[in-house]
Amino acid sequence: MTKIKICGIKTLKDALAAIQAGADYLGFNFYPKSVRFIEKSACAEITSVLKREYPHIKLVGVFVNSSVEEIKDILQTCQLDLAQLHGDETPDIFAQLAPRAFRAFRGIPESNAGYERDEVPAMLIDAAVKGVYGGSGVTADWTAAAELAKKYPLLLAGGLTPENVADAVRQVRPWGVDVASGVESAPGEKDAGKMVKFVKEIKRLEIGDW
Repeated sequence: MTKIKICGIKTLKDALAAIQAGADYLGFNFYPKSVRFIEKSACAEITSVLKREYPHIKLVGVFVNSSVEEIKDILQTCQLDLAQLHGDETPDIFAQLAPRAFRAFRGIPESNAGYERDEVPAMLIDAAVKGVYGGSGVTADWTAAAELAKKYPLLLAGGLTPENVADAVRQVRPWGVDVASGVESAPGEKDAGKMVKFVKEIKRLEIGDW
């Protein structure tokens, strides 16, 4: 079963709609320059409800070049399960956050050295767009990602939509998929109908043939 992460959640309404649609993981973006940025206090209000009502849903904080102290503080305050490191973090920073951090690579990494983890997901693969730390709407290199997916349980991100996610899963066979802009009606605003369709396309594929 392909895991589904819906990222860039900014409101409780969108969080609940994502869960109702069938998301397994929800992502909260703490990168101030992102249109999906959420303040720590606002996130904590949302996640306190989610932890009480939907404890099985995994909650992920997305960070870009934040300090270890800030990341640990937000993880604790917002009751997050994992930290997704989407910037230029060093293996040393990664190690200080283990085992609760996983690395997001923009493009296909030449090496995963220093960022290995035994837990899932092992990593996230996003599109390589100069100057953009995720959420670009550009698709990743599916062919190269498919080779990596044979070795690691990876999350595939980058330009996924209800229209192309079935093809992406069929080609790459990732452990999970990650979507943000592809299920929005406007930047930072989730579309309940698109989220439902996104999940249905994956489920339909799994019931049918690969």
